[in-house]
Amino acid sequence: MSQKTDIVLIKPNNQKKLYQDLSSDFTGIEPPLWLAVTAAFLREQGFEVVAIDAEADNLNVEETVARAVDYDPVIAAIVVSGTNPSASTMNMPSAGQALKQFKDVAPKIATVITGLHPSALPEQTTKEESVDFVFEGEGLTTFVELLNALKGGKKKTDDLQINGLWYKRGDKIISNPRPANIQDLSSLPMPAWDLLPMDKYRAHNWHAFDDVKKRQPYAVIYTSLGCPFICSFCCINVTFGASGIRYRPPQKVVEEIDYLVKTYGVRHIKIIDEMFALKPSHVNELCDRIIELGYDLNFWVYGRIDTVKPDMLVKMKQAGMNWIAYGIEAGSKKVREGVSKGRFDEEKIREVIQMTKDAGIYIVGNYIFGLPEDDLETMKETLDLAKELNCEYSNFYCAMAYPGSQLYTDAVEKGWPLPKEWSGYSQFGKDALPLPTNHLRSGQVLKFRDEAFDDYYQDPKYLNMVEETFGAKTYEHIKKMCEIKLKRNNYDK
Repeated sequence: MSQKTDIVLIKPNNQKKLYQDLSSDFTGIEPPLWLAVTAAFLREQGFEVVAIDAEADNLNVEETVARAVDYDPVIAAIVVSGTNPSASTMNMPSAGQALKQFKDVAPKIATVITGLHPSALPEQTTKEESVDFVFEGEGLTTFVELLNALKGGKKKTDDLQINGLWYKRGDKIISNPRPANIQDLSSLPMPAWDLLPMDKYRAHNWHAFDDVKKRQPYAVIYTSLGCPFICSFCCINVTFGASGIRYRPPQKVVEEIDYLVKTYGVRHIKIIDEMFALKPSHVNELCDRIIELGYDLNFWVYGRIDTVKPDMLVKMKQAGMNWIAYGIEAGSKKVREGVSKGRFDEEKIREVIQMTKDAGIYIVGNYIFGLPEDDLETMKETLDLAKELNCEYSNFYCAMAYPGSQLYTDAVEKGWPLPKEWSGYSQFGKDALPLPTNHLRSGQVLKFRDEAFDDYYQDPKYLNMVEETFGAKTYEHIKKMCEIKLKRNNYDK
């Protein structure tokens, strides 16, 4: 039976295409945090809100749209913001399919697309997608003003002067100024976890290496928004504003953790902050409050080689922050300097890795192949460094010119080849197409990355470390993961 609501917020489903056979057991299924933040904010303003996580519920496009239409919403909004900046653009194909389906089956419903990708390319998104409104910015206040306008008698075809709103009128693109971000994060309510299928989310496999069969329940939280650094390959500041960081009061964070544990039995938690291990006073106060809760929690966080301190790491471990992901990126300082990330050398990397291990924290090393100054020799340097450091887990990425990053701007200006479809921005998809370097073709970078993955995870040194650290079940899990080979279409590009 149909029921009336103000807005349905939708996370589209593209898991199988984005991750191929890895999606069956080896990837995480992460709750859409920004969707949940938006839902809570709108609900606090008095609106009736429904959330649909098509990925967690494994809905196809037709099922997703049919479920949304059944609520008879004023607005149906597709949210393309993942739990890391690169996860937005690659979800555009499924988002676009859903928007077209809405136009076919329920043209009276006003449709919105919001998230990092639309914020990076609002004009192009308005032109290309079958959508009524495109949002630029975080979207919270834009949603409120648009809902008030449509519920107050305005039509979706009227000219609407609302900050952050883009739309078409015939062949003309109408834009409004980008709205200011909400500076006081204490004013935001707790994300609307009750609107999501919390029993269906699971941690990344490595996050639960201590018991790979128990990856649920799982949640993600934020303690800050934004990043003070500007790396040319990153697009995080498109949504959250130019190089800045806003902190959430630790007490609010701890209240949310307490709620997640008591309500859903959550143990595995990702702190989504782009740069968590940065401000000692924030980290220390938060850790102290988490320790006081007395729960057995398993967090993972992001850190940076040139910002972590020994006492910070000790306190983080006491609070259950068992994993930290470092953006090591490249083994060559010359390559790192080419992307505004060269303030530390190999010795500093080795020092911090050892310091982190001494604190009892496991490490995810993040590496990028195919940065502008990379050639086969420098990429081998990166792989050699990864194998030397032998982190408990390592992510090997190709350099992608994500919309909103400086690399994307450079690629467009210089005519570098970019993926013809948004799905080409998926690191693990069939049609993944990384950037060429000044010395290598795109396909060479992609092939090197895939071979490096096999080399690292089949190395006896790594496998022995995993078995000694986590046991035989995790060792076998890694072996099974390595049996899955990604299909690629662009090795020859």
